[in-house]
Amino acid sequence: MRKRSLARECALQLLYQHELNPKPAGELFSGFWEQNPDMGDEVRVFAEMLVRGTLEKLPEINEIVAKYAKNWEISRMAVVDRNILRFATYELVFCEDIPPNVTINEAVNIAKKFSQEDSGKFVNGVLDQISHSEKIKTSPPNSPPSQQPL
Repeated sequence: MRKRSLARECALQLLYQHELNPKPAGELFSGFWEQNPDMGDEVRVFAEMLVRGTLEKLPEINEIVAKYAKNWEISRMAVVDRNILRFATYELVFCEDIPPNVTINEAVNIAKKFSQEDSGKFVNGVLDQISHSEKIKTSPPNSPPSQQPL
């Protein structure tokens, strides 16, 4: 499996854990990596960047997702789908160095792997609309999220 694909799966698991049992990011990461010691540095760095960025921008991300998930409240979405949409929206809107089609394809594949049968279609539909409608809102190009505890 490619490193960024694996990192996105790790990001999903971390966001899922955080939603069910909120902890500071440092604790969340250390516990997760202790249980997954074989992940390389590239996987860890990318997964942590996605999680930190998603959590830092969560209110804005939730607004964007809610805007394009017609007839769906974020709180009523499956936890897995909701968190896939969150980190993928973070990528689409705030990470200009990642092509939108890569983000969407990866998110759809993760939804098919970890969620319900129709989740891939749902995730694809929402993210496709976001990718065509939302502008990238980064500060300096490739600016990583802050390293402050969340």
